[in-house]
Amino acid sequence: MENTMERRKFIYAAAASGALPFASFGQTAGPSGMAGKELYEIRTYEAKFGGNQNLLKEYLKQVLGKSLLRLGASNYMVFTELGNSDPANIWVFISYPDAGSFMKAHTLQSDPGYKSLAADYNALTKEQALYNRYASSLLLAFDGMPRMTAPIDGASLFELRTYEGYSEDAVRRKIKMFNDEEIDLFLKVALHPVFFGEMIIGPYRPNLTYMLNFKDMEEHDARWKAFGESPEWKEMNSKEIYANSVSNIRKVFLKPL
Repeated sequence: MENTMERRKFIYAAAASGALPFASFGQTAGPSGMAGKELYEIRTYEAKFGGNQNLLKEYLKQVLGKSLLRLGASNYMVFTELGNSDPANIWVFISYPDAGSFMKAHTLQSDPGYKSLAADYNALTKEQALYNRYASSLLLAFDGMPRMTAPIDGASLFELRTYEGYSEDAVRRKIKMFNDEEIDLFLKVALHPVFFGEMIIGPYRPNLTYMLNFKDMEEHDARWKAFGESPEWKEMNSKEIYANSVSNIRKVFLKPL
């Protein structure tokens, strides 16, 4: 247990000190974020066919991201999907230290700083629209990792995984598995988690969602192989309390914008 706590303390301390840098990673969580569990908003923008994707990306990075961080968001990251999806999707991940910060982020349209930065974006006509719609979901961080951690140096591959459960209790048991045992094994075999969250608003509920990051696919495969072959995983996976806690897995590979 002592080694477990020390490992987690190191991860959080490194993220807070900026020792794990990332180009699109914003400021670290303030005192309110350190005191409790963060909220994670995931947005998926469906790019409009024939639209100006570069302008959309620029807006998300330079206008929306800077504005949300200024208004209190803890971290902000933008990704595209690995491969050529059609329609193209752009993913935005935002962490908030508390519910108040999340609500404040939704006052953008009355914020003078945002309105100044977004003047050109807001002047676009209907024919110049950059995306069709965006889907949004909200997650609550796990007790076992209450704050988002910065990606590793040189991360170029991100894996977003959603575990669906056949019932709310099934998801509760899987979250317990992560909190009590699995997160520590992830850290031990260097699966590099960024966050873990329970979906409280969004699709495919009940479920949990988490993100990992790697330098490349070779590291991804090696880390997952080490995880699957570890005696710790085989032991915890055989426990009755965790049986049938995952009924479906969805995953997508992302690359930083």
